[in-house]
Amino acid sequence: MASTDGVGSGSRRAFLTGRRVSRTPWEDFCRRMRRAAEGTFYDFGGQEGAGSARLTVACGADVNHARKLCAEHGVVFALDGVPHASALDEFPVLWVDPGRDLAQCKRIAADSPYWFVQPGCFLGELEAAGLRQFQGLPAHLTVAAWLADRGLCDWRSGETHKSGLEHASVMLADGSRVTLGPFGENNRKPLEGLTLQRMVSTLFELSRLPSARTCRDAEFWPARYRLDALLPAPGGTINLARLLLGHGGDLGWVDWLVFDERIENEIEVTYEPRFSTADKDRDEDTWIAASDVDSQVKYVFDPANLFPTAGQAL
Repeated sequence: MASTDGVGSGSRRAFLTGRRVSRTPWEDFCRRMRRAAEGTFYDFGGQEGAGSARLTVACGADVNHARKLCAEHGVVFALDGVPHASALDEFPVLWVDPGRDLAQCKRIAADSPYWFVQPGCFLGELEAAGLRQFQGLPAHLTVAAWLADRGLCDWRSGETHKSGLEHASVMLADGSRVTLGPFGENNRKPLEGLTLQRMVSTLFELSRLPSARTCRDAEFWPARYRLDALLPAPGGTINLARLLLGHGGDLGWVDWLVFDERIENEIEVTYEPRFSTADKDRDEDTWIAASDVDSQVKYVFDPANLFPTAGQAL
């Protein structure tokens, strides 16, 4: 029978203990994460509401729960393990590690050159499987961290095809998922869903702006986000998945990728982002153009700023 004296369970606990323990918004977020996640959750604590925690996901549902709770509580959803990652000390942040439960790497079919790869797979495993574009790269990095690294994805402007990346499934800030890949006359698969159609239309509009053309004229793409995936070198093809190369974890969460093994590693491995060391050589017009491209691409993918605004310090 329902109580008729107006005393709820919380009030009864307060009566028995003499006080009611109040939780901060960060503590409430952590409590809900622990209840929802199958993977490992660890709270690092923090001060003045800017707490930080790590989630090592055990399944796709963990990612969905984390996105939902981060959106509700104003917590930044950040990819863990990114080289040169920004500290994000001013905001509450959840560092999300794809973990070894999301680490498949398998050929799509027996006679196919394409490989299905999950974000927790190590680069060393990809190299061992025969994907030569990962030779010489840090074997301990997850493919998710490599994809986010601006320095390791620093091909010349218009040459993003040298990554071998063909397709990517991405969870956006609103929880919707889009599949990005080849686009053009040779690709007959229609764009699925209104969200993706709108995104692609806007991205092509951005690629025609003077700021994008200024960036494209640079030897190395000067912006954070590779809009030059829509502006390939002569003989190349447009591929929307390659927009994610070097994205810093800022644009979305990558569920899976597809790579073509018929690629040689043609990037000079420096282990330091060429992007940052080239800053002093950039003219002001190029710098302004790169900033304009970045702000507009970021808004297309993540208008709510669920993901870091600058996930990688360059």
